[in-house]
Amino acid sequence: MMRKFILPLLLYLFASCHSSHDDYSGWSNYAGSKAGNRYSSNDQINLQNVGQLKVAWTYSTHDKDSANRSQNQCNPIIVDGILYGTSPRLKLFAINAATGKQKWIFDPALADTSVNTDPMAFYKVSRGVTFWQDEAGKDKRIFYGVGGKTYAINALTGKPIATFGKGGYIDLSEDLDREPGFNPFVASTTPGIIYKDLLIMGMRLAESADAAPGHIRAFDVRSGKRRWIFHTIPHPGEKGYETWDDKESWKKFGGANNWAGMSLDEERGIVYVPTGSVGGDFYGGTRKGQNLFSNSLIALDAATGKYIWHYQVVHHDLWDRDLPANPNLVTLEKNGKKVDAVAQITKHGYIFMFDRVTGEPIFKIEERAVPTQALPGEKAWPTQPIPTLPEPFARQKFAPEDVSDLSPETHREMMAKYLQVKHREKFFPPSKEGGWIFPGFDGGGEWGGAAVDQQTQILYVNSTELPWSQVMIDVPEADLKDKSLKGRGRGIYNKYCLSCHGPDLKGNGGNISSLVDIGKKYNELQARNIIKNGRNTMPPFRQIPDGEIDALVAYLLQLPDKETGTPVARGSLPKEPAGAKADNLPSRKSILDDIPYTMAGYTRFTDKDGYPGIKPPWGTLNAVDLNSGKLLWKVPLGEYDELTKKGIPVTGTENYGGPLVTKGGLVFIAATADEKIRAIDSNSGAVLWEHKLPAGG
Repeated sequence: MMRKFILPLLLYLFASCHSSHDDYSGWSNYAGSKAGNRYSSNDQINLQNVGQLKVAWTYSTHDKDSANRSQNQCNPIIVDGILYGTSPRLKLFAINAATGKQKWIFDPALADTSVNTDPMAFYKVSRGVTFWQDEAGKDKRIFYGVGGKTYAINALTGKPIATFGKGGYIDLSEDLDREPGFNPFVASTTPGIIYKDLLIMGMRLAESADAAPGHIRAFDVRSGKRRWIFHTIPHPGEKGYETWDDKESWKKFGGANNWAGMSLDEERGIVYVPTGSVGGDFYGGTRKGQNLFSNSLIALDAATGKYIWHYQVVHHDLWDRDLPANPNLVTLEKNGKKVDAVAQITKHGYIFMFDRVTGEPIFKIEERAVPTQALPGEKAWPTQPIPTLPEPFARQKFAPEDVSDLSPETHREMMAKYLQVKHREKFFPPSKEGGWIFPGFDGGGEWGGAAVDQQTQILYVNSTELPWSQVMIDVPEADLKDKSLKGRGRGIYNKYCLSCHGPDLKGNGGNISSLVDIGKKYNELQARNIIKNGRNTMPPFRQIPDGEIDALVAYLLQLPDKETGTPVARGSLPKEPAGAKADNLPSRKSILDDIPYTMAGYTRFTDKDGYPGIKPPWGTLNAVDLNSGKLLWKVPLGEYDELTKKGIPVTGTENYGGPLVTKGGLVFIAATADEKIRAIDSNSGAVLWEHKLPAGG
């Protein structure tokens, strides 16, 4: 669910100075180090004294907005005793990590006059920042994303560096080697990674079929100029081009993007890039083929962007199985020898492991036959890769015997809902009869990532175990008899909004909010601003022409009807004039008009009280020995006090945000719905200390 987040201020206790890539005593990169392992070699806090932890200081930028469900997903960094992080409104701040005293703050709303002045325009997601300094240590920069812009900020003063890009920022929607016409939503959520004088960047994009291409790029840290690009949707003559049946795919489709972060083997100069699915998550009839390099872990030469190796973990994805977090760079003991490896967690609860240099699997991966009965026009891939080891960290089946039995009434309610969804087999293609996505669309593993103890090579990862249903419907045709503005708006809603908010506008009760009676909360101007600028995890829809936004707002807010002329049927819209701007266009044909099916909303399987409709645990913390591939322990993570008081064992909760493991034998995590931070014994999973936070961490 969507919640506000608090920065993990206890981070200072594990980070004191700028560190090199192989020094785990600091926290100068997103996820701790460029290896992405969320590990601290400091052991001042340990099993014996962790119970003595108390709050040392707090800091606030005073820009949370609980009414609009603002949030903060930032994992801050510490360099030379200064903590750099971002706020709910994407203010970048620098504070003394020992005292919490602010040194400076940069507010993008004051720097960016091109964005509508609506204050909600800056409630977006930033998961962290990137630090770079020159060899002399005089030029120090913080790179961070504000929507589609990546700023370079002077780390000492908090001022934009005017010689970088366009007076202090680069626009990630540019230099993508694609003609205009794609969905303009491009954002930097998870920070890039530094290799020498290069800033290597991924992007978050729209989930729809008209998404921008998710190509990986490196920019000069001083000038902002693009130095190299790797096409994740290959161009003619490039590796992977043959995996697309439509040879014009590189001109049409988007996605296959890195939104989850990446990791870097600095000594070898190899960057490891996990990617997401192709735009148009649940219907692939227009993009037949294996679809490289979507859903893949890609190893690239960090200096040039040249391909080294890849592995695709889901072929022709129809279930939104993005790779959700940066990989972990580890060193294993195999047959008495040291092996440098890369480990990648997935939403479906697996860990894929490869030799860092060759890409050879550390443990056998089997291509297993999966169902192929698909919607008309679809061509599902006949096999999917399943690792034999490591053992999965999330349950892999959701059968009738797994339906919740908190009470006889709950069991009857949930069993009736369960039986309405026909298909229970993993990787069953999307259908109108419905299928179960388990672990759910949010994982399993998610953007909080995994932590790896560098002494033991034990990986710690949290997991949510909540089923979601996937039910497909025909994209509703426009009602050609309804000439009202609201009637036209309903057709526009079906095109852009239905797959998330559902045919009944009710959302999913979690991170996708209900639009029912939204007119009681927002006026016309506010609704337009949200549509055009986005908010939190909702992307902006600036590609929708103003006239269509008028109709959409009229429908959502149920404004008084007025005639607008004959509605336009799907598939008959004129093409966009060359060089025209989206805001000034009439209705026009889009690739979305070629998509015949859509999902009927992101539907969690929950009971009337909001609890998951599966037997507990609903959220877990897991320890996996990467040397043997064995799951060492699994414990519930998070608690519902009201259920505990009824005598129900701790169930765990849905969880967002990752762990930190330390040399002191502790795993710290604050990802749970009960909004607590916990210290857990890394050997046993026992909770040793916990503290209530003002918000989820």
